[in-house]
Amino acid sequence: MAHPIRHFITITRHRHRVIAHCFRAGIGLQGLFHDLSKYSPTEFIPGARYYQGTRSPNEQERELFGYSGAWLHHKGRNRHHFEYWNDVNPATKLYEPVPMPLRYLKEMFCDRVAASKIYQGKNYTDAHPLNYFLRGNARKMMHPKTADQLERWLRMLAEQGEKAAFAHIRTVKEYPENPI
Repeated sequence: MAHPIRHFITITRHRHRVIAHCFRAGIGLQGLFHDLSKYSPTEFIPGARYYQGTRSPNEQERELFGYSGAWLHHKGRNRHHFEYWNDVNPATKLYEPVPMPLRYLKEMFCDRVAASKIYQGKNYTDAHPLNYFLRGNARKMMHPKTADQLERWLRMLAEQGEKAAFAHIRTVKEYPENPI
């Protein structure tokens, strides 16, 4: 059964949290444009159709059909997803991940924290986004610089809290040369 109103409320709550986080991370204007494609028919209709409220509707669509058309549309239009950042390496002639520009990595961090808050609800802790990252396969598909930086920020969130993490992220202007 489709749930267009519940889906609309969920994606709008998520988007508003991301916007607030983006302002805290120093990329507020960018946050205002976050996930607008989710309101397009290509993404909204499957989102409402496969809505569950506890996880992304894309996961249900993927389980049913082996892929998610809504996700394929979404990741190709939203640069805060690491999947967007794959290109042909001129040396190997293979598609490989490239480092994400920091402004989009910051937005991805904000997106992950907001999604954890929405889907975990009252069970959310600052460790949840890190644990989700460590359990998943994202690291294997990201450029190592991108994955390492994201993990550092997620660890800072888990260990020092939101205030410290966002204050730090706001100051970061480039990838570290020699990360510890």
